[in-house]
Parts: sequence; C-alpha cells; structure tokens
Amino acid sequence: MAPASSLQQRPRKPRCPSQPMQSLSPALVTLLLLVPFLYLLLLHHSSCSPVFTHLTANARSSSSLTAFSGDLRDIEFSWNHLPFTPSKPPLAKLKIAVFSRKWPVATAPGGMERHAHTLHTALAARGHRVHVFTSPPPHTEAAPPASPDGPQLHFLDGTPGQWRCDEAWKLYEAEGENDPFDVIHSESVAVFHRYALGVPNLVVSWHGISLEALHSGIYQDLARGEDEPMSPQFNQTLSQSVHRVLSEVRFFRSYAHQVAISDSTGEMLRDVYQIPGRRVHVILNGVDEAQFAPDLELGRAFREEIGVPKSADLVLGVSGRLVKDKGHPLLYEAFSKLAMRHPNVYLLVAGKGPWESRYMDLGRNAKVLGAVPPGKLRAFYNALDVFVDPTLRPQGLDLTLMEAMQCGKPVVATRFPSIKGSIVVKDEFGYMFAPNVESLLERLEAVVEDGARRAAERGRACRDYAKSMFAATKMALAYERLFLCVKNETFCGYPSEFD
Repeated sequence: MAPASSLQQRPRKPRCPSQPMQSLSPALVTLLLLVPFLYLLLLHHSSCSPVFTHLTANARSSSSLTAFSGDLRDIEFSWNHLPFTPSKPPLAKLKIAVFSRKWPVATAPGGMERHAHTLHTALAARGHRVHVFTSPPPHTEAAPPASPDGPQLHFLDGTPGQWRCDEAWKLYEAEGENDPFDVIHSESVAVFHRYALGVPNLVVSWHGISLEALHSGIYQDLARGEDEPMSPQFNQTLSQSVHRVLSEVRFFRSYAHQVAISDSTGEMLRDVYQIPGRRVHVILNGVDEAQFAPDLELGRAFREEIGVPKSADLVLGVSGRLVKDKGHPLLYEAFSKLAMRHPNVYLLVAGKGPWESRYMDLGRNAKVLGAVPPGKLRAFYNALDVFVDPTLRPQGLDLTLMEAMQCGKPVVATRFPSIKGSIVVKDEFGYMFAPNVESLLERLEAVVEDGARRAAERGRACRDYAKSMFAATKMALAYERLFLCVKNETFCGYPSEFD
C-alpha cells in the first residue's frame, strides 16, 4: 500500500461547491427543475399503486404472488415470481426472430448482448427455432460455429459492429416469406419504430429508457468536482435529454408489447410513458445458474493466486467497465479513505477502463485484475466477502449484482428505484447508499463493522433469493410464456396444465 502520508497529502476535490448553481449550464438547470417533477409524478403513481405497495412491504416474497390466477397480461409484478416448470416441454414450438445490435462473439460483451445470448440460447435449447439478426462480428473475432441446438445467426454485411436495421429487416422478411415467424423480439430499439408500426407480434425489451438516462446524467454531473469543467459533449447530451424523453413517450406506443427488466421501469412505462398496462410486462434478467454458484475452495484459490493474504479481514470486489458513469470516482475516493482506516481490507477490481490506473495508485489494498475472462468470473465472485456496485446509471439492471448474489455474496449498491425495487428488496441482501462519496463510505464502514461472518450469513439469503428470481432458466421460461401468449391468446391464462 502507498504510504499513508502520500494518501493524506493527495488533494481532494470538494464534493459540494460553495455556489453550485453557478457551475451548472442553463440546460442542466432546466433539467434539474424538470426532473423532480417527473420523479414526483412517478413516485405518486408508484406509492398509490396497491401492487407496488404490496410488493415493497412484503419484499416480493408473499405467497399471494405465486398463487396468481388469471390473465398474465393483467399482472404488474415481475413474471419471475411465478412458478414455471422447466421439465415440461413448451405448449407449442415457436419460430422466433431476434433483432440484436450485437451478438457476444467478442471476449467482453456488454450486458444487453449477454442477456440476448443467455435468453435465446436457452429458448433454442427448449426446441424453439431462433433466428438472430445482428451486426457483423469484429475482424479479430471468429463468428461462432453453427450449432443444431443453438440460435441460427444472420450476420449483416459491412463494417463490424455497425447496426443497419433496414438491411436486417430485409433479411428477416426473406427468412419468413414462406415460413412466417410467430414472434419478433427486439433488444431495445434494434427494430426501429417505423418498422414496429402495426406489427402485433413484436416484443421489445427495454434495457434502459431516456427518463432513467436523464437521471443518470444529473447524478454524474453532481459527482463532478468544483474545478472539473463539464465537457461540451456531456452538456449537449443533457440539453437533449428532455426531448428524447418526449420522443420516447410518443414512439414507444409503436411497439405492441413492452418488456421492462425492472419493476421501476415497468412503473415508468405505465405511468409516465402512458403505455396501457396490458402491453407492459416485467421480466427481470437472469444469469446462468450453472456458471454462477457458491464455491469456497475456488474462491480461496483465487485469493491466493492474486496475492490476497490469508489474514485479510474483509475482501470487497467490483467488476465491469471502469468508467465514470459506473460510479468509479465515488468508489475510488471512498475506498482510499476506508483503506487508511482499515489497512487489512482489500478491494478486487475486475475490468478495463480509464479508472484502472487510478485504482493502482491505492497500492497493495487494491488488486487491479484487468478484464477477468468469463471462465474465471465464478472464482472472482467466490473470492469476495461483499460485492460493490457504485453505478450512477439508474437504467437497466447490472448483471454483476445478480451474478454475485447467485454466488452467495451480499451487495453494496446505489439506492436507485430499479435496484431497490427488484434486487435488494430486503435489508438482509446488502447495503444501499445514495450516489455520493459520503454515503458510500458510511455503508462501507458498516460492512467492515459487520465483518466477514455476517457477510456470509447475508450471502446465503442472497443465494436463495437469486436462485428463485435471477436464474437464466426462470427468465427463459417467462419469456417463452410471453411469446406463446403473443402467438395465441389461449396461452395467456395462468395457471394451466402446462404450469
């Protein structure tokens, strides 16, 4: 670890400027005035919703959820709560068209690509014919070989990673000319809304909406130091955010069926975007339950491999892109203070990005691992006592939280509606903080005070919940049932003999 004196002498940027409004652009001031109104509108609807109140009060574990009976299109809670039977074959075999801007042939895919791969690989394994229309893979990556049990991939021509919806739609039409598709699934706006108009069997999964992105921009700017200028590009993005929200409210109605990947996004689509409730379905993401599971021996071996001493009091970890919007300015500053107070606490940093070199400045207490290969992620999570996700992005749900909980680890996470409403639904599952350094440091101190033994107790509760809610199998069965409902309304009744 770097000498304590060097850490103490490093200049710290004040978190709260003495005249904050003078450092904000006119566009941001306008946004700050508008967003609380939108948030309060959503909060009003959410707090008045009997379903939302019931779920919050009972941590979404009440038997009344699993005992649901009726039309699946009427439920507002996440479909992950419903029991599905993976051992039974589908009610019908489907031909599914998938539009995804990218497919994870690269070594470090993003969350949306990972979701698409996990979901549609599972659906193909259940006997559905899945056709994926996606952009060309990087020149440095070989396209995956065709698999009789996996999705059939249709790569566009041209520049790798460049999405061209027009070309993809032509390929889709040609593939379905003599054998029509039962359902079309778009990962966010991979299917442009001009094609979505009047297509009754189109389902879109939103991995983030502009209203949430607007909140994210404000949180990021509030994390900016007083003497750190706002970039012109960032300022322009914020000034356009309100127009994007208004545009989305109008064109989202083009999509016949909407999947929200968090309970809070479902509330926004119904209450702010004004999409009829029967067209909004909440299905949480899932991760491979076979890949992510507790393994104490594997975790101990990983600690030894990277040089964490056996005498360590507590091991924290973070993974993903090491960029500002993932909250690394907050974690860097909070952990640098924590390490000075608790020199036997360690932080494992997995990922690539601008903040990688900054974490190296923290000396021996921060083990900077770079991008951890997918085959080693299970070992990484099992080496931790507690997983930290300091994200400043309210949109979507980080798969890393689900992976850590599947491995039996409690989490420290930003108190955003998406995370609080769908993942850390009980205090036992972890610790939540407001998106600032002071709040994060306070929660990290609580983690240290509770210690590794208490973390293990919380981790067991996390594992039980994650197995029932965030398993890839559960996600795939929920989507399968939705796609069947889209194909034929007789499949919308729940429960059925199939269930």
